[in-house]
Amino acid sequence: MQKDKKNYISSLFSLLLVLLIFTGCGTPKDVSYFQDVNEDLILMPSTGEIKIKPGDQITILVKTMDRDLSSLFNLEVVASRVGEGTGLASSGISKYNVSPQGEIDFPVLGDIKVAGMTRSELAGFIKGELMGRNLAKDPVVSVEFSNLGVSVLGEVNKPGSININNDKITIIEAISQAGDLKIEGKRDNVLVVRDNNGETQTYRVDLTNFKELAQSPVYYLNQGDVVYVEPNDMRKRLSTTNGNNVYSTSFWISVASLLTSITTTVGVFVLR
Repeated sequence: MQKDKKNYISSLFSLLLVLLIFTGCGTPKDVSYFQDVNEDLILMPSTGEIKIKPGDQITILVKTMDRDLSSLFNLEVVASRVGEGTGLASSGISKYNVSPQGEIDFPVLGDIKVAGMTRSELAGFIKGELMGRNLAKDPVVSVEFSNLGVSVLGEVNKPGSININNDKITIIEAISQAGDLKIEGKRDNVLVVRDNNGETQTYRVDLTNFKELAQSPVYYLNQGDVVYVEPNDMRKRLSTTNGNNVYSTSFWISVASLLTSITTTVGVFVLR
């Protein structure tokens, strides 16, 4: 009878030990992206092209069959190198700074309201003006951004500035270029800070819910956006002394061993 009781107590606390270990090693939730994705059709935003804003820098290049005519519209910048001879160090096309009013001063055409236009829209507008005023015949106009970027901060592997080289960039692409989220990053509550005409707006997005994310105003990022990935609870506890011990496997093993020893000792006295 006493042997059966001992076996029962031993089995009970072996089970307790296993449960405690699995509790300590539990898999964190909300680690995977897009947990809602299945075979359903997800409607994506129709547009996300970056538009010119005050403070942007843009480069505009006009090409025509007449080289002299082309140079009239292209503000060339030439830098000379001081030293042996007078060789040219570099040459290029000047950048236009978009004024606080959203305008640039373009040769011959004068002030142009560019804020709110995409690259292709501005290129088409300038081409139409040159042809409409008989200033050039079928010119080729290209517009490029010079200083576009977003910042990705917090629990990512490579925090910092991300250059925007395309007409659009999604928050997923920006995070990817930042080396992806660390395991300690909070995926269901990512903060995006945006400057909207002098007013700061904040948005929260859930990377585990793609349907919701795809409809967010910040699925496509704007120049100057700041993406901040908050630390999850485990990461926060790690920032304090012994703050995460309660979730460590060794802690639970120690607790379980202590409880087993105490209970076994008590059980021996009871059985006596």
